[in-house]
Amino acid sequence: MTKKTFLALIAAALVLAPAAAAQAPQGALSLSLEDCIVKALKDNLGVAIQVLGPQVSAESVNAALEKYIPSLSLSYQSRKTENAAFSYLDSPGESSINRTQNYNFMSANQSLPTGGTLRLDFTGYRTTTNQRGRTIDPRFGTTLSFNLSQPLLKNFGPTISRREILVAKNNLGVSEENLRNTLINTVYNVESAYWNLVYSIESLEVRKQSLQLAKDLLEKNQRSVEVGTLAPMEVLSAQAEVATREADLIQAETSIKSNEDALRLLLNISEAESQTIASIEPKDKPTYVPREVNLEEALALAVQNRPDIEISRIGLETNKLNLTYARNQVLPDLSLSASYSSPGIDGTRIFYVGNPLDNIVDHTVPGGIDGALRQSFKFTYPNWNLGLTLNLPLSNVFGRANLAQAKLSLRRTMLEMENQKEQIYIEIKNAVRTVEANYKRILAYTTARALAEQKLAAEEEKRRVGMSTNYMVLSYQRDLANSRISELNAIISYNVSLASLEKAMGTNLKSKNINLTDYAIGLDR
Repeated sequence: MTKKTFLALIAAALVLAPAAAAQAPQGALSLSLEDCIVKALKDNLGVAIQVLGPQVSAESVNAALEKYIPSLSLSYQSRKTENAAFSYLDSPGESSINRTQNYNFMSANQSLPTGGTLRLDFTGYRTTTNQRGRTIDPRFGTTLSFNLSQPLLKNFGPTISRREILVAKNNLGVSEENLRNTLINTVYNVESAYWNLVYSIESLEVRKQSLQLAKDLLEKNQRSVEVGTLAPMEVLSAQAEVATREADLIQAETSIKSNEDALRLLLNISEAESQTIASIEPKDKPTYVPREVNLEEALALAVQNRPDIEISRIGLETNKLNLTYARNQVLPDLSLSASYSSPGIDGTRIFYVGNPLDNIVDHTVPGGIDGALRQSFKFTYPNWNLGLTLNLPLSNVFGRANLAQAKLSLRRTMLEMENQKEQIYIEIKNAVRTVEANYKRILAYTTARALAEQKLAAEEEKRRVGMSTNYMVLSYQRDLANSRISELNAIISYNVSLASLEKAMGTNLKSKNINLTDYAIGLDR
């Protein structure tokens, strides 16, 4: 082999390798119903979007709770002022110089549950001056003060004060219920899509069996025509029936693909996964377990577990809160203010010889901020203030309009809840009726399928001894296929109707041990 030929073979192999990889056989993904539900709740985009709602609402609660977190502030200021001497006490040509340092050691604000505000201030200063006749220089001062501002009518009370927090928590509850509703609907949609796919696959098997029966009969007829015991016309009718059943088979295969795509969408199978998954093969077979359903119990469970009922209840609580707030806002604005403070002053005391205006210092007694602090914290010089303030608006049109609107909103919510309960009653009643009807259909179609099998077997025996025709046998074959499909449809419909009933009652998460906290992590109300 020449070098040129070897290189050509290498190039051909590199060109054909991707095509061979693309034509590699894909595998089937075998999943049970439980597997599908777990994957859907984990990967479904609708669930992923709804999970963010409670997280956003939880942050809103945290933001509202900041109202009761004390705020602290510290500050420092230094100032120097220099002016021309204007007092006869100062020498001509001199300037008056003052230096001041202000300290805000601590300023704390705390909102109270009653709607008031408590403030604690601890401030201090240091001043020096060159003016004549001063007796303390430098001078230190501190003040410890408590200030209370409390509304007594408007904006008074824990409910009014915590309104934003309560509304934020209610919104969090609504977000969690919306998430739970999404999970409930997703579980039901997966169950419905899964059983529809099972029905399509099992229906295809029935169609294949029916087609094989028609082909077997066609083969027997062809042999009978060859030996002269059957008219050629009988072969034509068998061929027509084979063609018809092949068309039914194509339709069943198309239905499988459509139902499989619906399940793929719920499972959010990515493009990369789709490249390696040729099909989805359900592990679970179409079986059924009889279940006793009581209408009153189902209705009670629905009222207890349905997310939309809980959302309406939370909305009613919010409207009641808004009504309470609106009633409070039309009250007069009466507020109480109170303060208690303790000042302290100390510094270096100056003693003069003779007249202090001569500015001849005899001696000094040192002092500092520690003396001022002792006076403030011992409350040596207590000061207090107490007052009431009443504000009466000339008109309260907007407040009364808001009150009327809050009353109407509450009334509308109550009526909507009553209407919602009536609709739920009809929904549960229809769901229970559907479950019972589908169970009776299973029993009826099971009997019909068994009889169809017996009729076909008897008709085939009659044809074998020449007492029946191909038309009758083909007709009974068609009846048997339809009976099997009807029985299969009844079983699938029964399982789907049970899933629909659990969805209507809001219990499918509980029955499948699915916890909301696994998806709404850290949302502790």
